[in-house]
Parts: sequence; structure tokens; C-alpha cells
Amino acid sequence: MTDSESQRGKAVVLLIALSLIWGTSFILMKRGLTVYAPGEVGSIRVVAASVFLLPFAIVRLKELSGSQFAKLFASGLMGIFFPAFLFATAQTRLESSVSGILNSLTPICTLLIGVLLYKQPFRSQSLLGIIIGLAGTVILIFANYGGAVGGLNLYALLVIIACVFYAMNLNFVKYKITELRALTITSVSILLISPLALIYLLGFTDFTDKVSSHPEALPALGYIILLGAMSTSVATILFNLLVKISNPLFTSSVTYIIPIVAVGWGLLDGEQLLPGHFIGMVAIIGGVYLANKK
Repeated sequence: MTDSESQRGKAVVLLIALSLIWGTSFILMKRGLTVYAPGEVGSIRVVAASVFLLPFAIVRLKELSGSQFAKLFASGLMGIFFPAFLFATAQTRLESSVSGILNSLTPICTLLIGVLLYKQPFRSQSLLGIIIGLAGTVILIFANYGGAVGGLNLYALLVIIACVFYAMNLNFVKYKITELRALTITSVSILLISPLALIYLLGFTDFTDKVSSHPEALPALGYIILLGAMSTSVATILFNLLVKISNPLFTSSVTYIIPIVAVGWGLLDGEQLLPGHFIGMVAIIGGVYLANKK
């Protein structure tokens, strides 16, 4: 086997692993929400990710300046803290599979913010993709909890807001923190926001009471810890590796596989998806493809 074939094989394995991890995150949130409130799920996720990446963060702290700390704190809020709470809250009224589908809007939001705030070039094909993707979003927003199109579900807007935060962070990192490596950005930004999550968890929730008294507290806690360790920490490391050994087009294909994994878990868990949901998914994924196609 040549080096080129070996690299392609590694890239395929990383892509599959990354898609499975990120696609599974929505069902893990759903499991955690059976016991814990959305704020508890979000804060536990942040703290778990911070603990997992702590060794990476500690060795990189001495390399950073004061202004870089401020930028990394802002990055942590946009890319991790706020989305963790928004997704958890949204899934109290959304099927996990629908959250996974809506998450695919992140590339479109990234493109829009890049154009509006960072003056990135814009193509007519991208506009068509955005329109198609947003049309699919409207279909999903007007799907009620039971799955039938016709009832406005405002909780879907929380996922869209989370995607906007993801997109803001991606552009912020790309244009404002160019001098730092991706692992440094991820590990230190999570470390900086983790005190906020820990203070909220221990000071403003009944988390400790639930852990000591609820019969399902420990299994649910395990799901959330797995969510933070895998979906936030390990997935970031795998993504960085994938970026290094493959081209951007191949790397972006994870965007199309994640909702398929999320829908698969949802169906296995007994969630009901009607034709309108699948139409919305196809429209969003198609829109993302057109918006990002070179």
C-alpha cells in the first residue's frame, strides 16, 4: 500500500468515526435530559469536556498573552458554552433527529457571517444554496412535536441560534486567532469557560440533590459526561487530524453524514419522522452542498 492510499484510508476511518461521534451527540443529550434540566446538561457537558482536555490546556497556558486569553474566552462562549445550553433546551421540545438535521445549517450560517461581517466573496450559486437550505429549515420549524407539519415549533429557533454561534466562532477563529493551533484554541477556550459552567451547576441548580436521590441519576450523568468527552473533546482532535490529511471538500462531507446518523439513532429510539421532515432534511443538505460547492 502506498503512502497516498494509506492516508486516504486513514481519512475515511476518521470521517466515519467523526460522523458517528457528532451524530450520536443528540441522542446522548436526550438521554441526559431524562433526569437533568437543560442548564444542568449544558454545564455538565462543558465541565466534562474541560476535564478531558485539561492536560492539553495546561501545557499551552504559558504560551499565551493577555489579549489571546480574551479572544479564547470569547471563542469558548460562542463555540461551546452558549450552544451547549441552547441545544439542551431545544431538545426538551424537539426530537433528537430533528436537532441533528437543523445542525447542518452551520456551514450556511458560516458562509453568511463571512460575507456580512468579514467581506468574503459571494457567488450566486451560494445564494441559491442558502435559499434552498432556509426553505428546508422553515419546513422543520413548522413541524410540531409529534412530527406533523402545521404546528409552529419555536424551539427549533434555538438550534438555529446555536448554529449562528458556531458560525460566528468559526469565522472569529479563522480571521482573529490565526496564530494559534486548533488544539490550543479548543482546550484553553473550554478551560476558560468551565468555571462559569461549574458555578452555575453547583450554585443555581439542584444537581447535587438529583445525583444523591434520583434512581436514574448516574446513568444519565454518564451519558452527559460521554457527550462532553467525546462530542466536544475527542471529536475536535479527530477533526483536526482529518483536516491535516485530507482536502476541505472531503472534510466538509461530515456535514452531510451527521444528520443521517442522528436520524438513525432517533428512529431506533422510537422517534417518528414524517415525509415533511425528510423533505426538510434533503433541502437543508442540498442547500449546504450548493452553498459550499466550488
